[in-house]
Amino acid sequence: MPFANHPVRRVAAAEGISVSRAWPHTIPAVRQLLTDGLDLGPGVTFLVGENGAGKSTLVEAIAVAFGLSPEGGSTGARLTTRATESSLSDDLQLTRGAGAPRAGFFLRAETMHGFYTYLEDNPRPSGPEDLPFHRMSHGESFLSLIGDRFNRRGFYCLDEPESALSFSSSLAVVGVLDQLAKSGSQVLCATHSPVIAALPGATILEVGDWGIRESSWNDLELVQSWRAYLDTPERYLRHITGAGSEPDRP
Repeated sequence: MPFANHPVRRVAAAEGISVSRAWPHTIPAVRQLLTDGLDLGPGVTFLVGENGAGKSTLVEAIAVAFGLSPEGGSTGARLTTRATESSLSDDLQLTRGAGAPRAGFFLRAETMHGFYTYLEDNPRPSGPEDLPFHRMSHGESFLSLIGDRFNRRGFYCLDEPESALSFSSSLAVVGVLDQLAKSGSQVLCATHSPVIAALPGATILEVGDWGIRESSWNDLELVQSWRAYLDTPERYLRHITGAGSEPDRP
């Protein structure tokens, strides 16, 4: 990659922090991060794993440690409705690239409705007027926000952006992430989407009971499960609907 001075080069435990027996330190992926640290390369890094594996907890904590609002927005946004974030960001220390941009944006699917209201109440002091996100469909507002705000070189954190997106819209997001990487931005994205995670050249980190491990797209349990389901959905559905036995695992 031609951009060596990407915004976040490494994430590790802050000085004096040791692993405790309290949540979220009990999550294997968090425990590994605090024990071994995590190097983040330029371009796009995906965190993939089951619900509860810690991928969203990691993205949130790294975003907040970078200076982004835990409820989403750019480095200047200070949206607060109800504090539900973990204290993990306080336990982290980021190693930043020399001369790297400080700009960033955190897109958090579960808080976007409140973020749109925040934008209405805090319009831009100059420049173009904000788009009417509340008058758009859920998916349209996500794509419009990404197109409107992901336009500077910086650090972009996304937490499950596919939650509002159709297949074709997910492909559009892949295109945006690719352009961000090519322009020198750095992206950290937690996702359940095999479509989004298929971005060529991206680093994929699979989180689970083992902690954090690098994986290829083809080897992801996520991809194998979707392939098996789409090939023969009846093997799964007959069990779910009570019409048969549990499906064979792929």
